[in-house]
Amino acid sequence: MIPKFAELIEQSKGKIAKVALVIDLRGREFFTALSESLAYIKEHFTMNSEILFLDATDSVLVQRYKESRRRHPLAPEGMPLDGIRLERKMLDELRVSATQVIDTSNMKPSQLKEKIISRFSHSEDGSLSVNVTSFGFKYGIPIDADLVFDVRFLPNPHYIEQLRPHTGQDDDVYEYVMKWPETQAFLTKLLDMLHFLLPQYRKEGKSQVIIGIGCTGASIAP
Repeated sequence: MIPKFAELIEQSKGKIAKVALVIDLRGREFFTALSESLAYIKEHFTMNSEILFLDATDSVLVQRYKESRRRHPLAPEGMPLDGIRLERKMLDELRVSATQVIDTSNMKPSQLKEKIISRFSHSEDGSLSVNVTSFGFKYGIPIDADLVFDVRFLPNPHYIEQLRPHTGQDDDVYEYVMKWPETQAFLTKLLDMLHFLLPQYRKEGKSQVIIGIGCTGASIAP
């Protein structure tokens, strides 16, 4: 399967530039042909291929199996450690051939993600995308929002007759909302909190944050 997939990539003439294949022993009979497949790619294709090997200590691996309450695929009826030791023997050749080995024993998932990105990304990847959306509480909170702020304590331009037909993109509405001291104080505190939070989210490996700003929702903006 891997040589055939490599052939499709080669035929794309650069349109498919980056591909990652995740392989482990659960492939069983497919896994036994892995070394032959990798050797075939190097011999018959011009693409650059690398092997990233993820490892961990026996004690950490045993603990992970206990926490997940899963049996080791190589020792379904035995001890996890028996399966781990057998797995190490089967993976020894691949580990020696690896371009890079990462010991994940003391890593959080976010730290592993950051390390992989720093190793294989050729652009400024790992940036945090921030999306801000407004909504009306009467229509429900956006289900994909990470942070929700209730601004129903602010003066509502909907109740000003001449402003009612307009939206927050109109200058008159913007000026009305922003002229109040409580609006300015809220915006200052909100920005200060976001300046603290967003770097922390990025540090933990989060790639996107959606911020919902909710008002009464007395009418649907055009």
